[in-house]
Amino acid sequence: MRFLTAIVLTWFLASTSAFALSVPVDGALGLQHAVTPIMERITEFHNLLLWIIIPITLFVMGLLIYCMIRFNSKNNPVPSKNSHNTLLEVVWTALPVVILIAISVFSFPLLYYQEEIPDADFTIKATGSQWNWTFEYPDQGAPEYLSMMVPEADLQPGQLRNLSVDYPLVVPLDATIRLQVTATDVIHNFAMPAFGTKIDAIPGRINESWFQVTEEGVYYGQCSELCGLGHAYMPIEVHVVSQAAFDAWIAAEPGSDESNAVIASYEAARNTRLAQLD
Repeated sequence: MRFLTAIVLTWFLASTSAFALSVPVDGALGLQHAVTPIMERITEFHNLLLWIIIPITLFVMGLLIYCMIRFNSKNNPVPSKNSHNTLLEVVWTALPVVILIAISVFSFPLLYYQEEIPDADFTIKATGSQWNWTFEYPDQGAPEYLSMMVPEADLQPGQLRNLSVDYPLVVPLDATIRLQVTATDVIHNFAMPAFGTKIDAIPGRINESWFQVTEEGVYYGQCSELCGLGHAYMPIEVHVVSQAAFDAWIAAEPGSDESNAVIASYEAARNTRLAQLD
């Protein structure tokens, strides 16, 4: 009974967006809250697959239980010698093909949507190294800067262990961003769960993706490729702010304490406004 309850609870939480969160939380289930058009489509596709996967899982589990009870040595002392059934073989071959075709009808457009990069407002270049990220805003003429995880001993109030960084990425709300990713040493991976972005950073090669964040806030990701001893300490922190705040951040020179102060001031003012509305 506990096992069946766990299955039902997992399905319910995974298919209900109200339980989706933008940061990892102990005991949470399901995808993070979608804040980009790509992630919204991924979430819809994921929820569709649940209606396919769960019936198949329950059917196979029921079939196994039936076979274990009906055809064990006690209930079936003289086993059948039959080894061929044309109808069954056609069904268990054709039915999976039909299911896969049905899934492809929804998955192929999603893959195309992810890979077809629209006209971007500007480009961000992310370079992975053991074990940090370097970010660059070439369209704004801003110099590249290093982004490293904040050590646990140096965490400030509101910062998250193994996720907060000293100099985060900053992007304006609703801007379409072209993301270029590469690496200097081994293969890394730029992964932002709330964005639906997961792309390999390969030495000597530039991979491209895109995102458009539709909700202000702070979002976290990590390198999700096994890149060596410090793999667990390559977080990505992205602040989504207004266009005016982004312009002020660029003017203060990304990767400096002044730029961090600009974003901290903006977010403090925003939090105050939200508190007043509540």
